[in-house]
Amino acid sequence: MIESDSGFTPLLALEQQRHPKLLVVDDQPSNIEALYRTFSPDHQVFMATSGERALAVCKDNPPDLVLLDVVMPDMDGYEVCARLKADSGTRDIPVIFVTSHDDADNETRGLDAGAVDFIAKPFNPRVARARVKTHLALKFQSDLLRQWVFVDGLTGVFNRRHFDSRLEAEYRISARNGSPLCVLMIDIDHFKRYNDHYGHQGGDDCLRQVAEGLQACLRRPGDLLARFGGEEFACLLPETDFAGAMALAQTMERQVRNLQIAHAGSAVGSVVTISLGVAEKPPGRLGDPISLVRQADAQLYRAKHSGRGRACGEPQVRDEAA
Repeated sequence: MIESDSGFTPLLALEQQRHPKLLVVDDQPSNIEALYRTFSPDHQVFMATSGERALAVCKDNPPDLVLLDVVMPDMDGYEVCARLKADSGTRDIPVIFVTSHDDADNETRGLDAGAVDFIAKPFNPRVARARVKTHLALKFQSDLLRQWVFVDGLTGVFNRRHFDSRLEAEYRISARNGSPLCVLMIDIDHFKRYNDHYGHQGGDDCLRQVAEGLQACLRRPGDLLARFGGEEFACLLPETDFAGAMALAQTMERQVRNLQIAHAGSAVGSVVTISLGVAEKPPGRLGDPISLVRQADAQLYRAKHSGRGRACGEPQVRDEAA
């Protein structure tokens, strides 16, 4: 059965190991069924029977590649492709036209709209699979190159640049939808003493282990961990209220403590620990992304001056009129 069409982790290598997502857009069920039989053994095949629905699916649940019919009622494939390429959120999705109109003029028009290839109807399954495989490989390579711009080279988690970008975007979504949004600021306790005692190579190893431990605590695709600078990390938690963020912060604190990384210079204990600050943007509250980070940083300061090795935070007062 074809899957319903309702409904960027840091590790792209994992993305390439899963079945790629293909969106088939065609108003004829027989065409969709033929493409489903061709690709379903090793792809996730989604469907849309109109241009408007295709655009909605690509926005809400971006596929890895779109197989797009040209002739459809209301909105033809050329317009769908052009609109995908005009949107920064969908412009990198490769589009292959599947059409019986394979003359030079139509191919030129399709390429001008942003398509990467054409498959002629009736299609040869082996040729179709080969072309899709080629363009998926090119997409994953391009995604990987783009991702490296946003990854911290030492720890493998996202960097400050990507955190700031995602924070801006998620803050706008939270303000528009009235959904909660939380930020955690995380600092390795007495890290300068750790470097002084174990050397900078030991410090780098410690940062990598802590980053891996923190990342392992995240369970939702939208949650984001980034190295904020030095021994400090930040975590962005969309659709998460204060109670959920505080529970995650306490889980992270235990996780790092349980790594049992020896720290002879710590005043907290014999192993590496972290301090965390939790801040929440409640639904309906005005403000800005920078103020949310400052709130989390203030709570981190409080945690460090309360003995370290703990999480501190203060829930925001709800605006009853909102």
